[in-house]
Amino acid sequence: MTSRRRETPMIMFDRRLLYSFGWSLFFMTIAFAALALLNLYSASYQTGLVYFKKQAIWLSIGVVVMVLVSFINNKMIKRYSLHIYGASIFLLIFVLIFGKEVAGSKSWIMLGPFASIQPSELAKIPVVLALARFYDSDYEGFPYGLLDLVKPVLLVALPLVLVMLQPDLGTGLLIILISGSMILFMGVKKVTLAIILAVVVGFSYPAWHYFMKPYQKSRIMTFLDPARDPLNSGYNAIQSQIAVGSGKFTGKGFMAGSQSQLRFIPAQQTDFAFSVLAEEWGFVGGFFALLLYFMIILWILDTASRSKDTYSILVCYGIAAMFFWHAVVNVGMVIGLLPITGVPLLILSYGGSSTLTAMIGIGIVLGIRMRKFPIPEAAVELR
Repeated sequence: MTSRRRETPMIMFDRRLLYSFGWSLFFMTIAFAALALLNLYSASYQTGLVYFKKQAIWLSIGVVVMVLVSFINNKMIKRYSLHIYGASIFLLIFVLIFGKEVAGSKSWIMLGPFASIQPSELAKIPVVLALARFYDSDYEGFPYGLLDLVKPVLLVALPLVLVMLQPDLGTGLLIILISGSMILFMGVKKVTLAIILAVVVGFSYPAWHYFMKPYQKSRIMTFLDPARDPLNSGYNAIQSQIAVGSGKFTGKGFMAGSQSQLRFIPAQQTDFAFSVLAEEWGFVGGFFALLLYFMIILWILDTASRSKDTYSILVCYGIAAMFFWHAVVNVGMVIGLLPITGVPLLILSYGGSSTLTAMIGIGIVLGIRMRKFPIPEAAVELR
């Protein structure tokens, strides 16, 4: 009598994953994406809705990617974190050699006549994953000294240098802010922090005189005094502030904004999308949009607080930091509190690469949330 061996199922799927799926985060993301499309419809109406149609496609792809990523076990993502980081470094080198130059920045890889990707945007997630992997294997519960920070700083420095060579100052700034938030979260000795701050201050002079390009210096000088060149370098900041201020409390109404419909707002589909929203929906609309956006961030942080391993906690924290700093820099730029840096507001601003980055990040968080319990007994077989 021959005994039959039970075949190993190709896919193990636990039905509890569907019950623990982060439906709140999923629907908040869908709601914010819908708001973004509505805003982009108005912003691109005068130009034939080209940006609206493209972003609708990118958001649809992004939602599918988000769901697919959520079903990847975070242990597998952890295992291949450094491989993902390496692939990102390869793309950053590739774009420097073969990339398309737009507005003085060699940041795009063309995927055909109508589509492109921006590796510097996509690099934020691999940096978060690589830092989380490092701390998961190295952290011993004590604040880090100066020598202890060599490895994590090198992990950040490599993609940062490649991004700055394009040059892409805005994305480089965000990589610093996101990774810096993660490093500070894990703990740094006070003496070490003081030394780092001293180095940053000391480097500011040579950076201004030898590394920053003329247009970057102009943006900072214009931030300090927009009226110094109102028709050139100060134009963007002034028009954006006029749009935001003219919206007042309840706004001028959908597609009724004079600044947006007459196209006075620069880059109103991308960097200044929030200006359009604030003009048409006023303080109330802007507050609601940011409230929904920060609810997404709080939900991600709640997932971090429920996680039990260092890797998952840090990944969630890094993704939350990514969303947070994008909002701070973009909204600060739009209302005149920060210099213009070309940083989009994730999901709200037009951009395929930034949208995919946001959706991949949310998908990873959803996957971590789903697997906060031990599995296998109730697994069902799928063939």
